[in-house]
Amino acid sequence: MTHWLLLAAAIVLEVCGTTAMKLSAGFSRTGPSVLIFVFYGIAFTCLTLALARIEIGVAYAIWSGVGTALIACIGVAFFGEALTPIKITSLLLIITGVVGLNLGGQGH
Repeated sequence: MTHWLLLAAAIVLEVCGTTAMKLSAGFSRTGPSVLIFVFYGIAFTCLTLALARIEIGVAYAIWSGVGTALIACIGVAFFGEALTPIKITSLLLIITGVVGLNLGGQGH
């Protein structure tokens, strides 16, 4: 169970790192610029530890898919990005793909 918590932590930290990228304004703001490397460093550490027990294809699909969906939602909620029908459909397809890979892995 710990490996799934590590994967969840990796996702949250990756999302924090990507949000810090936006807030860094092209590395022109010191605090968010430093946080990019802190968050991503810890995220990759957690992901690496999770991979000891989770199949790489499943873990990476979940990590990247959930991270992408969360960042898209953050973009809409906090940065004023448009939420269009094609974005909604695309996010649903990402979630469907992640679920499919998870169901197809680990002896299912």
